[in-house]
Formats: sequence, C-alpha cells, structure tokens
Amino acid sequence: MWNKRREEELPRPSAPPSPPPVAPSPIEPKKETTQVSSMPVGRLDPESRGGPATIGKAVKIVGQIFSREDLYVDGDLEGTVEALEHKLTIGPHGTAKAAIKAREVVVLGTIQGNVEATDKMEIKKDAKLVGDIRTARIIIEDGAYFKGSIDIVKPEPVKAPPRPQPAVAAPAAPPAVPVAPAPDRR
Repeated sequence: MWNKRREEELPRPSAPPSPPPVAPSPIEPKKETTQVSSMPVGRLDPESRGGPATIGKAVKIVGQIFSREDLYVDGDLEGTVEALEHKLTIGPHGTAKAAIKAREVVVLGTIQGNVEATDKMEIKKDAKLVGDIRTARIIIEDGAYFKGSIDIVKPEPVKAPPRPQPAVAAPAAPPAVPVAPAPDRR
C-alpha cells in the first residue's frame, strides 16, 4: 500500500515533463537584435574606407588626438590635435579650442587656438579663427573672421643625402725602367 503511492509520486525518467500551456498574447513583445557588421575585419583599414575619419556633431572630445589619417571634425574638440602628414577639416558645425598641427587645415566652423599647417591653410567664408597661424600657404575667403597673426614659412626643401664622390685616382706614373749608364767616351 505504501509503495504504490511512492511510485505514483516519483516522476518517470523516460518522459520529460511537458511545459504548461501558454495562452497566446494579443501583443507580442519585440525582440531587440544587435546588428553585427558583415564587413571583414581587414576592410576596416583607413586606406580601404575611402574617406577621412569623422567626428560627428554629437561628439565632444577633451584631450589629445593623434591621427595617422585625414580627419573631419563636426563636433567639439578641446585640447590638442596632431595629424602631421594629413588633412584636418573642421566642419561647419565643428568647434575646436585646441592647438592644431597638421599638413593641411581647412576651417568651415570655429577654431580658437594656434594652428600650424606645414603645407596649406584655408579659412572658408563662414569660418571663424582666433589664434596665430604658421603655414607655407594660406587662403582666407571673403566673409571669414580671423583674429591673430600669420607667419608664412617657406617649406624646407627636402635634402637628398650627399652622394659619395667617386674617388679620383691620381694619374699613374709610368713604371720606372732601369736605365743603363751611358758608356764613357773619353
């Protein structure tokens, strides 16, 4: 008698318990999915991207930026920016309170700080720049606001390494030929 109840209470291992039935709800919740890029990792190189790195309108950066590719800034910067061999563009919504060093600088927005452009500097018609400029070439469009000084520097010519001069050999002396003394004619 007691044994029968025990057998009824124990679940049978051969059949898994079935979940209770769920009533269908009239509103199904949306599942959030995260999109994963299908772009291969190797294609993320700056050369394959085809354009400059971009800092958007909603981004604010405080600190130092060192860029090894062209850079387009339409957000806010505070600090220093170095893109020594590349172009830096401050977009129409961009503001920079920074010391800037780049090969080429194009300003469409606002810069407050000193700018050093080794090749060329452009300040477009609606741009504002307050600070000193050091560059080889400059373009300031009509309507741009600029307050500061400009130092035009000649780009240093690239010096070729000195070529080794071929050693010039001294003219060779003819080989010495022994000369017999002349006979005595006395």
